[in-house]
Amino acid sequence: MNGLQWDKEFALEQAADDAELLEELLEIFKDSFQADLHLIEQGLTEGSAGKIMAAAHSIKGAAASLGIRGIHELAMQIENDSRVGGLELARAKLDDLRVLLQELLAL
Repeated sequence: MNGLQWDKEFALEQAADDAELLEELLEIFKDSFQADLHLIEQGLTEGSAGKIMAAAHSIKGAAASLGIRGIHELAMQIENDSRVGGLELARAKLDDLRVLLQELLAL
């Protein structure tokens, strides 16, 4: 089992059993995840918990809608920590996010 913990059946159901639509949604998520990861990196550089929280929230929602539990769980943890002003969890988990992105890009 990979770190993504992808429930492909759930994702296909969300795409009305349309495999082509699911592929399009995955491509959109790959792009948005990369952009949001960049925002998290910027947030860390700037010391902006708000920027981190917004980007993690975006990642969390998209991952949940596609049934990608590994990304959803990690983004939720980062979002919750940054919501109360924390930066350390995002800093500590940045490499984990990067690894998950690479796994996602390999799909």
